[in-house]
Amino acid sequence: MKPHHLGIACHDIDAYCKKIEQIHNVVAKTEVLFDKEQQVNVQLLSLEDGTNLELISGKVVAGFLKKNVNLYHVCYEVEDIEFEIKKAIKNGAFLMSTPKISALFGGRKACFLMFPYGLVEFLATD
Repeated sequence: MKPHHLGIACHDIDAYCKKIEQIHNVVAKTEVLFDKEQQVNVQLLSLEDGTNLELISGKVVAGFLKKNVNLYHVCYEVEDIEFEIKKAIKNGAFLMSTPKISALFGGRKACFLMFPYGLVEFLATD
Protein backbone atom coordinates (compact mmCIF):
# COMPACT_ATOMS: atom_id res chain seq x y z
CA MET A 1 0.00 0.00 0.00
CA LYS A 2 1.47 3.36 -0.98
CA PRO A 3 0.10 6.91 -1.02
CA HIS A 4 -1.37 7.93 -4.38
CA HIS A 5 -3.25 11.22 -3.96
CA LEU A 6 -5.19 13.57 -1.72
CA GLY A 7 -8.85 14.14 -2.59
CA ILE A 8 -9.81 17.81 -2.40
CA ALA A 9 -13.47 18.90 -2.31
CA CYS A 10 -14.32 22.07 -4.20
CA HIS A 11 -17.31 23.91 -5.64
CA ASP A 12 -15.70 24.76 -9.00
CA ILE A 13 -12.86 22.59 -10.28
CA ASP A 14 -11.58 25.09 -12.85
CA ALA A 15 -11.43 27.95 -10.34
CA TYR A 16 -9.80 25.75 -7.67
CA CYS A 17 -7.25 24.45 -10.18
CA LYS A 18 -6.25 28.03 -10.99
CA LYS A 19 -5.73 28.75 -7.28
CA ILE A 20 -3.53 25.67 -6.90
CA GLU A 21 -1.51 26.66 -9.99
CA GLN A 22 -0.79 30.03 -8.35
CA ILE A 23 0.71 28.28 -5.31
CA HIS A 24 2.25 25.07 -6.71
CA ASN A 25 4.09 24.06 -9.85
CA VAL A 26 1.52 21.80 -11.57
CA VAL A 27 3.42 19.63 -14.05
CA ALA A 28 0.44 17.65 -15.39
CA LYS A 29 -3.34 17.65 -15.18
CA THR A 30 -6.13 15.60 -16.65
CA GLU A 31 -9.26 16.97 -18.23
CA VAL A 32 -12.23 17.41 -15.92
CA LEU A 33 -14.20 14.15 -16.14
CA PHE A 34 -17.64 13.14 -14.93
CA ASP A 35 -17.44 9.90 -12.93
CA LYS A 36 -20.87 8.31 -13.30
CA GLU A 37 -20.15 5.72 -10.57
CA GLN A 38 -19.52 8.46 -7.99
CA GLN A 39 -21.75 11.14 -9.60
CA VAL A 40 -18.96 13.73 -9.32
CA ASN A 41 -16.70 15.79 -11.55
CA VAL A 42 -13.01 15.05 -11.02
CA GLN A 43 -9.60 16.21 -12.19
CA LEU A 44 -6.14 14.96 -11.22
CA LEU A 45 -3.26 17.40 -10.79
CA SER A 46 0.36 16.27 -10.48
CA LEU A 47 2.70 18.64 -8.67
CA GLU A 48 6.42 19.09 -9.22
CA ASP A 49 7.25 17.33 -5.93
CA GLY A 50 5.36 14.17 -6.97
CA THR A 51 2.19 14.91 -4.98
CA ASN A 52 -1.10 14.20 -6.76
CA LEU A 53 -4.29 16.11 -5.95
CA GLU A 54 -7.72 14.93 -7.06
CA LEU A 55 -10.18 17.81 -7.29
CA ILE A 56 -13.77 16.69 -6.70
CA SER A 57 -17.03 18.59 -7.09
CA GLY A 58 -20.61 17.42 -6.79
CA LYS A 59 -23.25 16.37 -4.27
CA VAL A 60 -20.95 13.81 -2.62
CA VAL A 61 -18.70 16.56 -1.25
CA ALA A 62 -21.40 19.18 -0.56
CA GLY A 63 -21.54 18.38 3.18
CA PHE A 64 -17.79 18.87 3.53
CA LEU A 65 -17.91 22.18 1.70
CA LYS A 66 -20.78 23.47 3.87
CA LYS A 67 -18.45 22.98 6.85
CA ASN A 68 -15.56 24.68 4.99
CA VAL A 69 -13.65 21.39 4.84
CA ASN A 70 -11.74 20.79 1.62
CA LEU A 71 -9.58 17.78 2.48
CA TYR A 72 -11.94 14.97 1.51
CA HIS A 73 -9.88 11.77 1.47
CA VAL A 74 -6.47 10.13 1.29
CA CYS A 75 -5.93 7.54 -1.45
CA TYR A 76 -3.62 4.55 -1.27
CA GLU A 77 -2.67 2.45 -4.25
CA VAL A 78 -2.99 -1.26 -3.44
CA GLU A 79 -1.94 -4.39 -5.31
CA ASP A 80 -4.79 -6.60 -4.06
CA ILE A 81 -7.85 -4.45 -3.36
CA GLU A 82 -10.00 -7.30 -1.99
CA PHE A 83 -7.26 -8.39 0.44
CA GLU A 84 -6.71 -4.80 1.65
CA ILE A 85 -10.48 -4.28 2.14
CA LYS A 86 -10.74 -7.44 4.27
CA LYS A 87 -7.67 -6.45 6.29
CA ALA A 88 -9.01 -2.93 6.89
CA ILE A 89 -12.47 -4.17 7.96
CA LYS A 90 -10.89 -6.75 10.27
CA ASN A 91 -9.04 -3.88 11.93
CA GLY A 92 -12.04 -1.62 12.43
CA ALA A 93 -12.58 0.23 9.15
CA PHE A 94 -16.04 0.40 7.55
CA LEU A 95 -16.60 -0.17 3.85
CA MET A 96 -18.38 2.88 2.41
CA SER A 97 -18.52 1.72 -1.23
CA THR A 98 -17.69 -1.51 -2.98
CA PRO A 99 -14.93 -1.46 -5.63
CA LYS A 100 -16.09 0.31 -8.77
CA ILE A 101 -14.46 1.26 -12.04
CA SER A 102 -12.90 4.70 -11.82
CA ALA A 103 -13.22 7.03 -14.81
CA LEU A 104 -10.25 9.14 -13.72
CA PHE A 105 -7.84 6.25 -13.29
CA GLY A 106 -8.17 4.37 -16.57
CA GLY A 107 -10.80 1.87 -15.49
CA ARG A 108 -8.94 0.74 -12.36
CA LYS A 109 -11.12 -0.29 -9.42
CA ALA A 110 -11.48 2.04 -6.45
CA CYS A 111 -13.46 1.92 -3.21
CA PHE A 112 -13.90 4.03 -0.09
CA LEU A 113 -13.56 3.03 3.55
CA MET A 114 -13.99 4.98 6.76
CA PHE A 115 -10.96 4.67 9.03
CA PRO A 116 -10.69 6.17 12.53
CA TYR A 117 -8.75 9.08 10.98
CA GLY A 118 -11.13 9.72 8.08
CA LEU A 119 -12.16 8.66 4.60
CA VAL A 120 -9.68 6.53 2.68
CA GLU A 121 -9.79 5.46 -0.94
CA PHE A 122 -8.13 2.26 -2.14
CA LEU A 123 -7.08 2.29 -5.79
CA ALA A 124 -6.12 -1.01 -7.42
CA THR A 125 -2.77 -1.04 -9.22
CA ASP A 126 -4.26 -2.86 -12.21
